[in-house]
Amino acid sequence: MGVRKRNTANAKKEAMKSQYFAKLNDVPTSPRKMRLVADLVRGMEAYKALSVLKYSTKDASNRLEKLLRSAIANWEQKNDRKADSGELYVSSIFVDEGRTLKRLRPAPQGRGYRIRKRSNHVTIYVDSINSQDKN
Repeated sequence: MGVRKRNTANAKKEAMKSQYFAKLNDVPTSPRKMRLVADLVRGMEAYKALSVLKYSTKDASNRLEKLLRSAIANWEQKNDRKADSGELYVSSIFVDEGRTLKRLRPAPQGRGYRIRKRSNHVTIYVDSINSQDKN
């Protein structure tokens, strides 16, 4: 690895130490359905978002709730203390398209209809409200 690449990688590593996130790859739900749930909690206080996800009827909310709990745990681990209620918020959340499995379904008259089984990648960032005031 060259010096320039190494310096860039080290700078990126240092920047990631001050961010608190959790990532979930290859979720077998279409990105469109996951974005509907992600839009519910974007910018919301973390524990309020957990309660919204818990009582949501959408299937994607279960996975997103678990991911948000993981992001909160990552924040607690990096800061060596427990998060108080009202201290953390969902600073950003985004859903990217994952790989698509292509399958064929038998159709009339010897044809085959294509089925696309979509998946997605979800990344959620949490931050403390106090650090937002400092910036």
